[in-house]
Amino acid sequence: MFLSILLSIVINTSLDSTVICLGDQTRLRFEANCDANEYVTFPTFGKQLIDGVEIVRQSGIDSTIDKQGKHYKQELMLTSFEDSLFFIEPIAFACGSDTAYSETITLNFVQPFVQDSTNAICDIRDIQKAPIWWWGYIRWILGVLLLAGLCWLIWWLLGKIGNYNGKYMPAAKKEPERPAEEVALEELDRIREEKIWTQGRTKQYHTELTDVLRTYIAKRFGIASTEKTSDETLQAMKPVLKDQRELHASLTKVLQLADLVKFAKWQATPDENEQALHIAYDFVNETKPAPAETNEDVKELNS
Repeated sequence: MFLSILLSIVINTSLDSTVICLGDQTRLRFEANCDANEYVTFPTFGKQLIDGVEIVRQSGIDSTIDKQGKHYKQELMLTSFEDSLFFIEPIAFACGSDTAYSETITLNFVQPFVQDSTNAICDIRDIQKAPIWWWGYIRWILGVLLLAGLCWLIWWLLGKIGNYNGKYMPAAKKEPERPAEEVALEELDRIREEKIWTQGRTKQYHTELTDVLRTYIAKRFGIASTEKTSDETLQAMKPVLKDQRELHASLTKVLQLADLVKFAKWQATPDENEQALHIAYDFVNETKPAPAETNEDVKELNS
């Protein structure tokens, strides 16, 4: 939900969803609250909210009044058939001599599938004779027996190899997985040394930077950030960072700046590029696990 306040008028804006499949619809709600003796003038909408975003239908403007003042509501049903990320600029609402604006709204319409043009329409097949019912059961049983025999053969061969010449051959030790923070900091060091944003490759720079953060979040907190949008990742991280609101705000800034650079062709400044890297370092260092106590520390505590 978005909130805009100016003097005696308050504008609330909310969306059912910010990520929508092409052709699907999402509901945009406007709520305006003002003093009881004031009147809010809503903007007039046409068939499109902006280029590429269509208004399927819009409700009338409902108004109520109570002890807190007047309350206005209007809903717009939106859709789009363009695979794109849309930014809806602030919309003006008038109240007497005052004017309030809604916050910028982000809408991401995505293609749910890719149509296979090679899947040509074929003629209807001729009527086929149905197989004998018991033959299907026999084939199923034979398949199970064959699979069981193959598993036993593999187990027997592995036993032979493990006891070759009467000596047990231990299985190769599996390398322990490196800590998520160690891998993330190593990748951030590489990005800092390469400085590819100074070569005009700003989009690649922000893509690599956010990939490091998303991979770290997935390994450190078990949140599938690599499969989520920025808004979904930030929503999932709220309970994790409930006591670190400034850290959550910094993560929001990095992910939103990356989305602007990658999808809206935003030209980030050198200071913004440097700051995004510093925020990534701080995020990893502030959220990495605390070091475990050494044996000497435990002995001192016991003594």
